[in-house]
Amino acid sequence: MEKMDTEIKEELSRLNALGLGRTLLPIEGPQGPRVAINGSVVVLLCSNDYLGLASHPLVKAAAIEAIEKYGFGSGASRLVSGNMEPHRLLEDRIRKFKGTEAALVFNSGYHANLGCIGALAGRSAEIFSDKSNHASIVDACVLSRAEVKRYPNKDVNRLEDLLKRSKAKRKLIVTDGVFSMDGSIAPLDSIVTLLDRYGAILIVDDAHATGVLGKGGRGTLEHFGVRHPSIIQMGTLGKAIGAFGAFIAGSRELIELLVSKARPFVYTTALPPSVCAAAAKSIDIIDETPGLRETLCENVSYFRDGLCGAGLDAPGSTQIIPIIVGDAQRTMEISRRLLEKGVFIQGIRPPTVPENTSRLRVTITSAHSKEDLKKSLSAIKEVLNEC
Repeated sequence: MEKMDTEIKEELSRLNALGLGRTLLPIEGPQGPRVAINGSVVVLLCSNDYLGLASHPLVKAAAIEAIEKYGFGSGASRLVSGNMEPHRLLEDRIRKFKGTEAALVFNSGYHANLGCIGALAGRSAEIFSDKSNHASIVDACVLSRAEVKRYPNKDVNRLEDLLKRSKAKRKLIVTDGVFSMDGSIAPLDSIVTLLDRYGAILIVDDAHATGVLGKGGRGTLEHFGVRHPSIIQMGTLGKAIGAFGAFIAGSRELIELLVSKARPFVYTTALPPSVCAAAAKSIDIIDETPGLRETLCENVSYFRDGLCGAGLDAPGSTQIIPIIVGDAQRTMEISRRLLEKGVFIQGIRPPTVPENTSRLRVTITSAHSKEDLKKSLSAIKEVLNEC
């Protein structure tokens, strides 16, 4: 035990020396455009609550009502005795929202990616994964035991070259819809043209697009006007939807397969019914309140224009805006100074992003006021000039 403690301390020292040590910063009170940290109210610019639904009164009321009716815990996995009415109602709501035959709820996006990719891939399959994909996709590919080929971010030509050479019985293309660290959108309109040509299946991780992109907020596929029977959609309930959990949406046969083979689904206690009820209510609000997305778009444009006006790059076109700093320690120092000025933007470092690309990952929400954004822009300009 003493030897292990020494090794752990040495590893922690190494991480801290590189600026890669991590700590937990407590948020006091509910999520919102402004939050309390250490007794001070600050503008929150690193939350994924893109539509401000995490603390919406109707969402809270739906959760409370479900607790009164169903209790809190689900008691077991869905395949044992945890399959409760709110789970089924949420899946039906997701199915309609995403325009698919069926949907299956998982406990997190990590669970959903591990479950779906693991159930579909195997030693006879080959996976083609974008190099900028989320860690849950990376881990799912490794655990699937399939051969994995990674292609440069959004490089459809390189992806096609890899597909041409493949002799695999099953070919799975996996990509984020919106890449979480740079806010760019995968070229699904081009990728989908490869599916029939090479007999491939496409899995889209739409975590950061669901609720945001497309005329109805249905995600990246709606954004491009793309439909294809060989596309599988993953989405999370804890970002724009403001709740918790995730889902896979696709054909009825796919969902039947996942119920039997997706290990994170089979061997995990089901989500609390109140969480499902809250998520279903959030989807109703997204459908009925298009103004939330319109306000989000206005806020994103305002903030991007402000960054460009200050001589800073604002790559991408979504609510995720990276400010590339490079050095990990400098990134965290900038983040610390911003917090002192009343703006919370978490620094993102390796291994989440490649070496020498540490960044401030700014996320804009529909709940931010122009004053929030104006204050934040002023603080960013000031601190970057100081550092």
